[in-house]
Amino acid sequence: MAHGNLVSRTARDSDCMARQVLIIVHSETSTPGRIGMMLAQRGYRLDIRRPCLGEDLPATMEDHDGAVIFGGPMSANDADPWIRREIDWIGVPLKENKPFLGVCLGAQMMALQLGGTVGPHPGEWVEIGYYPIVPTAEGERHGPWPSQVYHWHREGFSLPAGATCLATGETFENQAYRYGARAFGLQFHPEVTRLTMHRWAVLGAHRFALKGAQHGSRHLEGQLVHDQHVRDWLGRFLDSWLGLAAPNAARAA
Repeated sequence: MAHGNLVSRTARDSDCMARQVLIIVHSETSTPGRIGMMLAQRGYRLDIRRPCLGEDLPATMEDHDGAVIFGGPMSANDADPWIRREIDWIGVPLKENKPFLGVCLGAQMMALQLGGTVGPHPGEWVEIGYYPIVPTAEGERHGPWPSQVYHWHREGFSLPAGATCLATGETFENQAYRYGARAFGLQFHPEVTRLTMHRWAVLGAHRFALKGAQHGSRHLEGQLVHDQHVRDWLGRFLDSWLGLAAPNAARAA
């Protein structure tokens, strides 16, 4: 099955224009949001694939400079064969030491690939809206972090053996982690734009009744307060992740 490419036309040299990042999303209408826009601004082509629709993933990362797996309404524990294949595939960028980023479901999938667990909060709490996170001492290398970030999830992950926790939260303890030097998992959604937030608030309004969820109006209020901090952090993080800048280079400048 064919897959779509989004090509950046930024004023970069020919070597930059040849680079591409593999983007994995989980519905026909899903997009890479702000992460995709920031990658395109940095001269990367986006190779967008949807395994849930039968699209294949590459056997090697030799034609890609990194990979991002985004979120979705499904659980990493679901029995669908494509979910298991996708979790197993994460071993490809890990083995080849290519930059890998898992966002929400993607972070949970990597946790399972590494022998961790994924499941709901024992008290049935959820995180839907803006919630605070606190960087660990190791996480400070990838800061400064926003004080609150956007979430939309009912499940969390355990910290896999050999992984380093980068940020914690009150309800779901593990919010960000690193495995090796180049693989990262984020429980939150730095890619979400205000337009996407509006869409989720309409389509997922029934979830606002879940324990701990915030009403959609609070999401939009929080976006006005916190989004610039999230955007600034994400830009620095992506530069470091892709090797375009050393961690904390922007802060040291």
